[in-house]
Amino acid sequence: MKIFLLFSTLSAACIIASCDSTGGKKPAKVPGNESASIQQKSQVKSLFIDVHHLGTGKVNYEEVAAAHDKDLSVQQKYDVSFLKYWVDEAKGDVYCLSSSPDSGSVRKTHGEAHGLLPSRIFPVQEGTEAEANSKDSYFLDVHELGPGKVSVQDVAGAHQKDLDVQGKHGVNFINYWFNEKEGSVICLSQAPDSTAVIKTHTEAHGLVPVSVTKVLQGQ
Repeated sequence: MKIFLLFSTLSAACIIASCDSTGGKKPAKVPGNESASIQQKSQVKSLFIDVHHLGTGKVNYEEVAAAHDKDLSVQQKYDVSFLKYWVDEAKGDVYCLSSSPDSGSVRKTHGEAHGLLPSRIFPVQEGTEAEANSKDSYFLDVHELGPGKVSVQDVAGAHQKDLDVQGKHGVNFINYWFNEKEGSVICLSQAPDSTAVIKTHTEAHGLVPVSVTKVLQGQ
């Protein structure tokens, strides 16, 4: 009789242990699902700018817009979000801004969507975006300051100096992105021409860009 009571007690304990605190049964674990879920939650997205050099006369805005639509149709598969893009029709250059777990996911999205792989992909940090106006052209200007020669504080300080001077030259700086490791900075502005952008940078802090490109913006 004692042995029977002991067996009954253990059986009841096992049944209770298989239920949650609300009285429902615990869901069965599917092998691999738990680790996949943890991995997905642990993915941290970063901002990336990727650059396509397609060649003079080999790209127009409509073609890039169509390619961008293809990116949007594929991006979810690789957990990528394409945010904006800029097109230099004269030089055949395209710049894409995206949020992604890594640069490889950006490349895979482009590869599957349309096969136009970028020549360069680099992680960036960005500043605070200002409002655009409707009258002036967009420009991207690039600074190559060198590895270890730029910091978050440096770029923010230089950008503020640009904002203090920009009205004098009819420029509207909208945002900037930078790669601290490589010392690269890209500024987006609206201006009457590229000369106005250069004059603003020169007067504000003396950091003249290596290139200033007129672009069309899409998103």
